[in-house]
Amino acid sequence: MKYERCKSLFGTDFSKLQKAKIIILGVGGVGAHALDCLYRSGVTNITIVDFDTYDETNQNRQIGSEAIGEIKVNHLKTLYPNIDIINQRIDVQWVKNTDLSSYDFILDAIDDIYPKIELIKKYYKNLISTSGTAKRIDPTKIEYISIWKTFNDPFIRKIRNYLKKDNFKSKFKVIFSGEVPQSTEKGSFIGVTGTFGLTMCSITINKILSK
Repeated sequence: MKYERCKSLFGTDFSKLQKAKIIILGVGGVGAHALDCLYRSGVTNITIVDFDTYDETNQNRQIGSEAIGEIKVNHLKTLYPNIDIINQRIDVQWVKNTDLSSYDFILDAIDDIYPKIELIKKYYKNLISTSGTAKRIDPTKIEYISIWKTFNDPFIRKIRNYLKKDNFKSKFKVIFSGEVPQSTEKGSFIGVTGTFGLTMCSITINKILSK
């Protein structure tokens, strides 16, 4: 049976996974691995949001990226037929105007600072978010910690500073790597980006099971 081994692990709580409603914002190197993990684990009520098309430079880290030129959400729908898709750029205005409160958990795998800030302010209680993944090669440095304790990451530092300016003082954790960046260019490694996505999936599943 398809989910036999998941059922053996999760027991009667497996039904919680099948009832959960999840939305993934961004399905690149992190988000698509979170999608694959959730889908294979029995979470099938999943919506994905992205506006991009596959480019040759995506092929070192993104699921489905052999389909160069195709819209990401459309192609992922062929790989994961039960998902719902939204072909949409995730910007500040979209976050402000879109009601995501019907989802049990919102997975933020985007790499744009300002919409990420809006997501945190609006949905921090049900938001699972990632910090920077580029320029790193050691997945063992990944952890899930308070955003206020992050370090060695200019990307998340900017977000932290903006949140402070907006008087956001709530507790909020992010999936984070404290590894010192290994390059000055836009380098990326699937061993890290994929692990970020799998960690995002694992955290989501554990939160669903603990409800």
